Amino acid sequence: MNTYLPTSAKTSLLLAILIGSVTLLQAGPVYRSPDATNKTTVIYKNTAARAAAEAKRAEMRMVVATATAIYADMDLEDSGLSRQAFQNAWIGYYKLKKKGLLKKTNVLTICDFSQSSSNQRMYVIDVRNHRVLYRTYVAHGINSGEEYANSFSNKMESCKSSLGFYITSGTYTGVNGYSLRIEGVDQGFNDNARKRAIVIHGANYVSMKIVHKYGMMGTTFGCPAIPTEMTTQIIPVVKNGSCLFIYYPSRKYLAHSPVLNS
Repeated sequence: MNTYLPTSAKTSLLLAILIGSVTLLQAGPVYRSPDATNKTTVIYKNTAARAAAEAKRAEMRMVVATATAIYADMDLEDSGLSRQAFQNAWIGYYKLKKKGLLKKTNVLTICDFSQSSSNQRMYVIDVRNHRVLYRTYVAHGINSGEEYANSFSNKMESCKSSLGFYITSGTYTGVNGYSLRIEGVDQGFNDNARKRAIVIHGANYVSMKIVHKYGMMGTTFGCPAIPTEMTTQIIPVVKNGSCLFIYYPSRKYLAHSPVLNS
């Protein structure tokens, strides 16, 4: 048997149901299971992580684009400086500067050991005005190679050059005359530089005369030695907190450098 309700009664019943529902909703918070809460948190964290990663990628694209523009603007390819050497130098310089590790940010020094030692392969660059301040010869370690350096080490008494980023320190006058201490900041690649007494110093076996006589530069116990007459010009400009980068296209270094991959 069907029950008939007049329209007014139906309306009253519907209102009662709606009011009751609202009352139940207002009576307390909606219960959300722990699993649902955890899933929401995970989704939020994943989204934030993706956003942060994309922001870093965008930042690095900007840094690389800046390096490319400066490299072209300065015609560094014509001077023999490797594009990859400059790009990596700029990335490391940018990261060290961002971390506040550089006291002197207006200059960047690059030793491009992908070049022959008979080339002027050290570049001291004015990063603000996009100028090469100095370009000169630089020697590598005796056990790193002869004309070309191709073997590198961070070990004591290896007599090899060490790749990576350095921050220049103070000066002193020693057996090689006016010299500059440098601190290796690429852990595992050059952080033994101070213990190994790796410094920038002058040497009479680093000169055009040596190149003309032997076809290659003299070698060191691991120090990036420069012509003696250049020490009083270059060292005052780069000392006390500027960035120095010793480059070679080593897959191991480029893939694992703490500075480049931080």
